[in-house]
Amino acid sequence: MIVILSPAKTLDLSPEDQVNLATSPVFLQEAEQLVNKLKRLSSKKIGTMMNVSPALADLNHQRFQEWSLPFTKTNSKRAALCFQGEAYRGWEPSSLKEDDLSFAQEHVRILSGLYGLLKPLDLIQPYRLEMGSKFEVSPKIKNLYAFWKEKLTKQLIADLDGDVLLNLASTEYAKAIDMKMMEGKVITPVFKDLKNGQLKVIMTYAKKARGLMTRYVIQNRIIDVNEIKLFDLEGYSFNVNESTDTTWVFSRN
Repeated sequence: MIVILSPAKTLDLSPEDQVNLATSPVFLQEAEQLVNKLKRLSSKKIGTMMNVSPALADLNHQRFQEWSLPFTKTNSKRAALCFQGEAYRGWEPSSLKEDDLSFAQEHVRILSGLYGLLKPLDLIQPYRLEMGSKFEVSPKIKNLYAFWKEKLTKQLIADLDGDVLLNLASTEYAKAIDMKMMEGKVITPVFKDLKNGQLKVIMTYAKKARGLMTRYVIQNRIIDVNEIKLFDLEGYSFNVNESTDTTWVFSRN
């Protein structure tokens, strides 16, 4: 079983005290190809493309200019320890033991607009490039979905080898995978909270819950997807009445 997650916009760039195992992204050559194109864009063009403030546009323009190979333990950071969004607050990879991280390395993948598909311990340099960005890679490749979809789908099929894909990515990132091509089952957990008498997806809570479930999979060494139904962190439980064969709802009051 492999879990897929979205990346985060917020990054923690503080150096790690000790780095034992670090790996290289499988699509580093493709990332370099994208960066070489992004380096040609002005800060203003980046701001328009990403729909961000001038200050953030300047920051990311600078990041693209400074991006360089080779990645080392001094100029890069491991992906799982770098991302800092809600899902990563739930996952808390920095608090995991090395053997937990080794399990995650085999069973967790992070989707990325720049790096394509990351293992948790892959070294990355700071960036911001959302999968849904209006970035025309070439006249024939109009966006990042067109650039990545076939590559990411083939890589996941190879990594899964017919096993189950646990889709904990956002809709924006999950669209970068051709789910119909997966040889095994694709399960998408959905997290709902009771509000005003109705079960609803509250996005901040749902994002954190995706990270909590990732942590649960890692710490319990789950490889049989049915064991996911026992997930019970922070009051969530499997809701059989709301669930379907491939969409599993976890709710809490």
